[in-house]
Amino acid sequence: MDPDPTPPAWKHDGVRVIPGDRLDPNTAQTPGMDRKAAINFARVGAQKLWAGTVHIHPNAKTGAHHHGPLESVIYVVRGRARMRWGEQLQFVAEAEPGDFIYVPPFVPHQEINASPDQTLECVLVRSDGEAVAVNLDIEPAEPPESVRWIDPTHPQG
Repeated sequence: MDPDPTPPAWKHDGVRVIPGDRLDPNTAQTPGMDRKAAINFARVGAQKLWAGTVHIHPNAKTGAHHHGPLESVIYVVRGRARMRWGEQLQFVAEAEPGDFIYVPPFVPHQEINASPDQTLECVLVRSDGEAVAVNLDIEPAEPPESVRWIDPTHPQG
């Protein structure tokens, strides 16, 4: 069996650097936030992930939504994130810069900027090359139940 005589086109099909000022706002949106895509199938041919940014204005919150079968990771860069989730958004937790947030598939959730005067800035990664955002009409439970995360691999802290 002869090896493929054509070398890979690494120059244009290898590593990609997407400048921060060239992110694409033409992606699935949820009311109350501005998502911009950096990495997706359309832009770089990503098959198994989507990455970009999200900004939420001070005191603003998104509409309730989920991301279908996709897993999501949110990294808080600046500001304070308040997450609500559940069938009635009855659970709540907060995250600050340096914290990661994991959102499992199909979980109804809402992102809230907990700061009255600072934009919430996050990096967002999802487990597919296409963005999925399913907006939901949910009447939130009040008050929500605060949930503290416990690491199942280190339950004692």
